[in-house]
Amino acid sequence: MSEAKHVVLGVTGGIAAYKAADLVSKLTSKGVDVRVVMTQAATELVTPRTFQTLSRNNVLTSLWDTPDWKPEHVALSNWADLMVVAPCTANTLAKIACGIGDDALSTCVIANQAPLLVAPAMNPAMWNNPAVQNNVAILKQRGVHFAGPVCGHVACGADGTGRMVEPSEIMEKIFELLNIEK
Repeated sequence: MSEAKHVVLGVTGGIAAYKAADLVSKLTSKGVDVRVVMTQAATELVTPRTFQTLSRNNVLTSLWDTPDWKPEHVALSNWADLMVVAPCTANTLAKIACGIGDDALSTCVIANQAPLLVAPAMNPAMWNNPAVQNNVAILKQRGVHFAGPVCGHVACGADGTGRMVEPSEIMEKIFELLNIEK
């Protein structure tokens, strides 16, 4: 890869957040420059230090703790060749569909001009909820790209569609969207 591609990875508070660390590791090993934005709930599952170490970049967790004068969520959005949200919870899907910007990640997505890829991850009952399906339809109509979810066993013990796709599959979709040869 000649010039590094820039990916902003949003990590939300689903248990699949631990898989996002593997995704960052895989992307950086291929020369992709990754910046991570975490929701507060995500920081309860995986520490920002994990993503900072794997990406070799600072991690944004708050709108209020930025080292520079510039609005970091806007700067990241301008920097991105692609924005990815993985895992993407039902809550974050709804925020994106409704244009709600109440944290660092949701404001970053609202300011984003690059293609957006989401990897939903939630309980199958949540995934099948009509409100969630309506939000998915809205986002697909707007051109948002989806990776999954897939059918399988989820952390709460349920089986069905809602499980986040594996990081390797998300990476394939990222490479496809960025026109990077595998």
